[in-house]
Amino acid sequence: MRSRHVLGLHQESGQARQHPRVSVVIPTYNEAKNLPHVFALLPEDVHEVIVVDGRSVDDTVPTARALRPDVKIVMQNRIGKGNAMACGFAAATGDILVMLDADGSADPREIPRFVAALVDGADFAKGTRFANGGGSSDITRMRAWGNRQLNRAANVLFGTRYTDLCYGYNAFWRHCLPHLELEAGGRPQEERLWGDGFEIETLINTRVAKAKLRIVEVPSFEFERIHGQSNLNTWRDGMRVLRALAVERVNGKGRAGTPATITAAATAATAASAAALTPQPRTPADSDAEVVAFRSA
Repeated sequence: MRSRHVLGLHQESGQARQHPRVSVVIPTYNEAKNLPHVFALLPEDVHEVIVVDGRSVDDTVPTARALRPDVKIVMQNRIGKGNAMACGFAAATGDILVMLDADGSADPREIPRFVAALVDGADFAKGTRFANGGGSSDITRMRAWGNRQLNRAANVLFGTRYTDLCYGYNAFWRHCLPHLELEAGGRPQEERLWGDGFEIETLINTRVAKAKLRIVEVPSFEFERIHGQSNLNTWRDGMRVLRALAVERVNGKGRAGTPATITAAATAATAASAAALTPQPRTPADSDAEVVAFRSA
């Protein structure tokens, strides 16, 4: 059996850099059947797991508590994935924040790869399905084509070199939060505000670019949703992303600093990371052999 502690963190200045506390933020809506798979593959020693629930009508919240008694449950105050992420970020106490979907499409075993990219010097680790070692068993040809067009638009408008603008598996140091300028406050309401929907990934990706943060792309494999129906709509959400690009180009959100850079994750070159790039079977029973972990302070 492989060691469950295979990620060697570099010794850098500052306790957070040496042993970062990692908060995993998981937005949910009727994901009770998917949570056992997702939770089983989480690294053992994450600092905290935050489930942000959008008023599920199934057993999502009781299931999360049964699977992990130390889970932090946050009820979002509006509707939409963007609002859920904003509420989760506001509740997080870790040094690093990881955005993880609850439907089983993103592999929690890749978390140490994102953490390694951050420890190696990135501010923001952006998942990509379209780099060597990445991939998807879920994306359709139409969605892939649309993603390419949106990538091109974003790269022209913001001077970036993104390969996967619309992928939501990302991680970042908490010092990035002020640059994101996400609004989690306010009284609970049914009205969706700008940034509360699926455009959240575009808002985040454009704002870290405008803030001139160092962005590293990390290869990631996307699986099909395990249970339930996706809320994604190719044309509707594509138009929301396009609108987000236009709005973010002129709205002044994000703060300037040094020139933005986007590179491939340095850890992908190591033997351990290369092995981790191969998609693994999805069954929780295999997690003992493949889950890697990082130390938390």
